[in-house]
Amino acid sequence: MRELMFGPRRFGELRRDLPGVSANILTQRLGQLEQNRIVRKRRLPPPASVQVYELTEWGTEAEELVQMLGRWATRHPGHDPTLPLSAASIMMSFRTMFAPERAGDMEARIGFRFGSDGFVVHIHDGTLDTVRTEPVDVDLLFEGTPPGLAAAVYGDGKFDDLEQAGILTVTGDQHLAEKFITLFPLPEKLPASDSGA
Repeated sequence: MRELMFGPRRFGELRRDLPGVSANILTQRLGQLEQNRIVRKRRLPPPASVQVYELTEWGTEAEELVQMLGRWATRHPGHDPTLPLSAASIMMSFRTMFAPERAGDMEARIGFRFGSDGFVVHIHDGTLDTVRTEPVDVDLLFEGTPPGLAAAVYGDGKFDDLEQAGILTVTGDQHLAEKFITLFPLPEKLPASDSGA
């Protein structure tokens, strides 16, 4: 469902973004979500004329629940924020973990490009808005892989090291880049004795 939080997607795009899920399983899951009125199918008008899946209005309301589960999961001692994840997942994590008090009066448009997927985050007035779109006219651009970006934001990855590894490049205001990666603190983890781990 995270994959649809940023707008309609074709079946092939969903399949690409969920590499561990077979086409048959994805078809079944989408059918169940459609039956439960969380997702709907529709055909885009010409010239696209392709079938897409999108969240219903009711399905969109689940974002708050998805964010709550995300915050809850990160508290587990075994949680590893640098494991493989999709473009939509890393962008959803920013909406989930954003700390407005750290942003202060920041006003910035930050672009992200992961292969054919583009996003723009607009930080303003203590809020963070995210749109799936081509990242143009931005103050800062991150290009690479979602795990590479996660390593910079949630891990201890340094921009120079990630660039040398070929998994993340940063173009634009470097000071803004350093500030941006501090806006998403992870909650304190549970003690190992409390988690049953």
